[in-house]
Amino acid sequence: MALFLRRLPGITTITLLFAGAAFAQTSQIEGVVKGEDGQPLKDALIKIERLDIKGNYKVKTKKKGDYLHAGLPLGKYKVTLEVDGKDVDFVDNLSLRFEPATVNFDLQKQAAQRKATSQAIETGTLTKEQERGLTPEQKAAIEKQTKERSQAMAKNKALNDAFNTGMEALKAKQFDVALQSFTKAGELDPNQHVVWGNLAEVYSEIAKTKTGAEKDAALASAYENYKKAIALAPQDATYYNNYALALARGSKIPEMQEALAKAVEIDPAGAGRYNYNLGAVLTNLGQTDAACTAFQKAIAADPTYADAHYQMGICLTGKATAKPDGSLVFPDGTSQAFQKYLELKPDGPFAESAKGMLATMGSKVETTYTAPGAKKPAAAPAKKK
Repeated sequence: MALFLRRLPGITTITLLFAGAAFAQTSQIEGVVKGEDGQPLKDALIKIERLDIKGNYKVKTKKKGDYLHAGLPLGKYKVTLEVDGKDVDFVDNLSLRFEPATVNFDLQKQAAQRKATSQAIETGTLTKEQERGLTPEQKAAIEKQTKERSQAMAKNKALNDAFNTGMEALKAKQFDVALQSFTKAGELDPNQHVVWGNLAEVYSEIAKTKTGAEKDAALASAYENYKKAIALAPQDATYYNNYALALARGSKIPEMQEALAKAVEIDPAGAGRYNYNLGAVLTNLGQTDAACTAFQKAIAADPTYADAHYQMGICLTGKATAKPDGSLVFPDGTSQAFQKYLELKPDGPFAESAKGMLATMGSKVETTYTAPGAKKPAAAPAKKK
């Protein structure tokens, strides 16, 4: 009997322990999930992770976006919203007490807040509330971004200052200042094609003032910088046109023709202008046949290009032959070219010259006397786009 009594307290203790477990306190987490369109989000996964003691629970939202998970032990939790297999939002360190906890997720509101924060970061106008909502990683990224933006702004100002100074100096023909400024701009940002294009233009202008080796050196620098501009902007016909003009100054005719052909390929609408430039340069180099061909192409591309008609007439005039009696025989199309110019530009800069050429046709050539102040027909000016 005594043995039975000694075991009885142990049995009673075990019974009380089981009774305590049966009455353990629990609570629940509930809420509503709305999508980025503001509508209830069905079948979104709510993941509930207990932080103080290991435990994981899951529940999906219903048709109205609502969810509820009951029977959760009291403690600390992290509640995560998963949509389409990706975690899109969470609430951390939620203390679950006797009262049910409500955790709502509004993805539309979250997207708006994220956009506002992003804009604030870009403009450097973060509010204290926005700053508090950032993670340490986000804060570090913002500090880095702010530093980089500040450096970029300083660099951009220096670049613009150097470029604008170069442009003003080029207009004023202050070539030393222009070279220094555009060179500095190229060092600040080598990916700006306009810098190299204008630097090439400076060297091309300098070449006009030089002779011999100095001219060749300036043209070589112009070629080099035009190539840099073309490499960065291969679809800009302007660079090919201006490059061709620089090549012409160096008497690199095949290369010039190739560059102008590329300009025409890129910008067919400008074919008249580009071929006119080719004819102008060839005229000034004394290559009459090639110049006539170029002006013909310019007219074919743009029949209303008045200057091309005039220069075509000048080009044909240069091919006139003299009869034994001293009168001139002009190639077919010469008078028509001058007439067309006057038709298109009756008050144009070459109008008086065209009228004079028409009046002269069929008369004898005066080979021993030139009237005082008389000028030769105007040579074709090469034009830039």
